[in-house]
Order: sequence, then structure tokens, then C-alpha cells
Amino acid sequence: MSPKDTASTAKSGGSSAFTPARIGILVLFVLLLVFIFENTRQVKIRMIIPELSMPLYLALLITAVIGGICGGYFVARRGRR
Repeated sequence: MSPKDTASTAKSGGSSAFTPARIGILVLFVLLLVFIFENTRQVKIRMIIPELSMPLYLALLITAVIGGICGGYFVARRGRR
């Protein structure tokens, strides 16, 4: 048997639809849906001048994205030094 034959046999014979990585992603997705459906009420957010009204989950998501962008920028800058 060549290595090519054993690799194809291992892929087809032992594969499962539920790997630990897929189960983890599924759990995170379910938690995300629970978070969104639990935080749908409207909240007022005051920026410098305007006052915005939006769902709480959207405000938290925007804050997380802005924080991720800022964090990624500083990590990338540190890597260039």
C-alpha cells in the first residue's frame, strides 16, 4: 500500500460529521444567538452630541469590533519594530 492509499482510506473511513472543532463552533453559535435574543431591547447611547437609539446587542457588537480593530492595529505596530 502506498502512502497515498492509506491517506485516502483514513479520510473516507474515519471521518465524522461532528468533530470537536465543529461542536465548539456550534456551541459558540448557539451562545451568540442566545445573547442576541436576550439583548434586543432598545437603549439610548449618547455620542458627543447626538443621541442614538439601537438594540443593546448591536451597540455591544460595534464596541467589540472597534476594540478589535484598535487591538489589531497596536499588535501589528509592535510587530514592525
